[in-house]
Amino acid sequence: MVDQLSLNYGDVAFRISQRSSKKITMKFRDYVSYMEVQHDEDPLYIFDEKFGEVAPSLLDDYSIPYLFQEDFFDVLDPDKRPSFRWLIIGPERSGASWHVDPALTSAWNTLLVGRKRWALYPPGRVPSGVTVHVNEEDGDINIETPTSLQWWLDIYPQLADHDKPLECTQLPGETIFVPSGWWHCVLNLETTVAITQNFVNNKNFEFVCLDMAPGHHHKGVCRAGFLAVENNFLRNLESDGFPKTSSLDNPDVPRKEKRLKGSGLGSKPFQFNGNWHAENALSPLHSKIQNENFSYDISFLSTFLEENRDHYNSVWSPSNSIGQREMREWLYKLWISKPAIRELIWKGAQIALDIDKWYARMIEVCTCHNLPPPLEDEKFPVGTGSNPVYLVSDYVIKLFAEGGLNSSIHSLGTELQFYHLLQHTNSSLKDHVPEVFASGLLSEENGFLKIFPWDGKGVPDVIANCKLIGDCMTDNFPFGIWSKKKIELADPGSIPCTKMWPYIVTKRCKGDIFANLRDTLSRDDALHLASFLGEQMRNLHLLPLPYFHNRNKLSVNNASTQVTSGDNNIPLDWELIVMALNRRTRDVQKRLSVWGDPIPRHLIEKADAYIPHDLTMLLDLTEDENGLYKVGVSPTWIHSDIMDDNIHMEPCQPIPCFEHSSCLGLAVNGELDAHETEGRLRKWQPTHIIDFSDLSIGDPLYDLIPIYLDVFRGDEVLFKQLLRSYRLPLSKASIRGAHSCKVPENEAKFKRLSYRAMCYCILHDENVLGAIFSLWKELRTASSWEEVEETVWGVLNNYQCSY
Repeated sequence: MVDQLSLNYGDVAFRISQRSSKKITMKFRDYVSYMEVQHDEDPLYIFDEKFGEVAPSLLDDYSIPYLFQEDFFDVLDPDKRPSFRWLIIGPERSGASWHVDPALTSAWNTLLVGRKRWALYPPGRVPSGVTVHVNEEDGDINIETPTSLQWWLDIYPQLADHDKPLECTQLPGETIFVPSGWWHCVLNLETTVAITQNFVNNKNFEFVCLDMAPGHHHKGVCRAGFLAVENNFLRNLESDGFPKTSSLDNPDVPRKEKRLKGSGLGSKPFQFNGNWHAENALSPLHSKIQNENFSYDISFLSTFLEENRDHYNSVWSPSNSIGQREMREWLYKLWISKPAIRELIWKGAQIALDIDKWYARMIEVCTCHNLPPPLEDEKFPVGTGSNPVYLVSDYVIKLFAEGGLNSSIHSLGTELQFYHLLQHTNSSLKDHVPEVFASGLLSEENGFLKIFPWDGKGVPDVIANCKLIGDCMTDNFPFGIWSKKKIELADPGSIPCTKMWPYIVTKRCKGDIFANLRDTLSRDDALHLASFLGEQMRNLHLLPLPYFHNRNKLSVNNASTQVTSGDNNIPLDWELIVMALNRRTRDVQKRLSVWGDPIPRHLIEKADAYIPHDLTMLLDLTEDENGLYKVGVSPTWIHSDIMDDNIHMEPCQPIPCFEHSSCLGLAVNGELDAHETEGRLRKWQPTHIIDFSDLSIGDPLYDLIPIYLDVFRGDEVLFKQLLRSYRLPLSKASIRGAHSCKVPENEAKFKRLSYRAMCYCILHDENVLGAIFSLWKELRTASSWEEVEETVWGVLNNYQCSY
């Protein structure tokens, strides 16, 4: 079979598994040659989750065993679901070291060629020689383990019979099932070819939700059993049967990471130290509890969740198999598409999202404002945003949670200030934003919920004693945009009023969001959408900014945010923007490394050198006759989050497409396509831009980044159409007919719009670089950021407007 694979797929590069974070690929023909001559103790091993993409015909012979057909991740689009199937090929001595499958999923493994030796331990039983690292801050899980061959040679022979794992030898044609949470390692006894797939079904769904819930204790207990629990807590467990509280923290033992080691071979007593390191053997108390009480039962394991966990404000674990947005989308799609198992889905969402509490808060808002009760489909929050949003009848209810009370009340305060300002202008933008029906604060005290209506003006009595940073810098809007900019630059400290959530109710838009319509739109629909977005961005960026009375209230005493600008006397509003960017320059490489693949490692290492040391150089500065510096463009309102789920469209009667021949029937590559008349008829029209909770003030160029990357997905034709409708300058040089002065060669890059856009991408607080390297896969081998800049943003350098 290996020879046949080499004949058919010899030039295909497959991913190689190795004991390193570096990902490498190798052509299959070369890998076969390597297998024939290697004598490595830990041989390279093909472990490729993308085999169906690089060799699609392999999927023609791929089928899922009938016992494992159900997979709840199927409701997600292929690009959003986690890796789930692998082609596995390796020589003798290769294999998979001890691990628990990601997200506590289950798996099946079918062997096609060769023999595999399996060893398995039940959940909570850490194998000897293995250490589980649990990060206290984000729940990240890392396993320290010998290679499979090392374990079988050095550790297995010394195990007592009662400590040995469940073992078997897998032969060709046989399938192994690995249940959720089970430890397993595999050793190839000869050259093997296998396929494996992980899945979520009704048996393990709640465990998968548990593993993605905020916190770290439950993650440790699921994998390491009571090794993850201190002795004093176990005594309570032994006497009471179950924990009285889900808080396991010992304030006398400060730590950032817990190390949980499996049973050793000696008799050295069990002990904890400052790193929570379980040495060699279980204590008698641990052994007794482990043997008598540990159960891989969802009700039992859920008792180890943090009582006051908050999904919307928790650090997301890098080891989680999907992101926070994808998880919210996954649960919502399950709720809509699988009504027969809604009781199970609700239980999982209670574990992962604490959904019953958010539902109760939404019901309180409905009751207060005489809204109809939600239908069954409407009980679940929609979308992928950072705040819970409910669609109830003709209304949209958003509860602000992201960032805690200080951040969320400024988000609502700024949004209400913006709506107020918009209604007092002649801008046509007000026809394309949702109508506000109600707003206020929702408070919980002693288990009771209470509503306090608030229109953004003044300081509500209910928060008067909270240590919030709101300043009365604008007329009547103490938590408006300038106060919001201030809290972005300062550490607000602890806020005592934590059980309080701002909310807003808007009228529901007709139609559907662009994210759900993308694949059904005609090319002409897409071109009209681009024009619409250009026009509305123009309207937004032309709105006047709120006036603030006392400028010195905006000073921020924070050394980490100071502007590095030499003697440049730049305007205060731009200074605040640069200060915010300055914060993001700290640990740029570390932040990009956390995001990781597909951002190339060699470019991450060059990021600091690419970004200017003096960020004011991004501002297109010119010096006037008095020696004062002026910026080529003014700061504007920016939406910050115009993505495919924040654009609403309505169906319309088919009407003729663009009359201009250059726009007629454009294909993605910009060539004319006149094959189908239907493709040149508009069937959907954009009507609204929604979700203004991320409103800010900044460089208008910033708003174009998510539109180009997320809405247009790098389609240059659509981007150019947007710019034709936008017609506002993005730099002084972009004004048609403007005098262009000679710029020193070493400063030329600072005048390029493409350079400014690329710097904003690197400094962005969202992983927009991941989108770039997913859309332009060829850039993963780019040698410099300049090459990425020119490919992605070079179109901006030709932008001219007659403003």
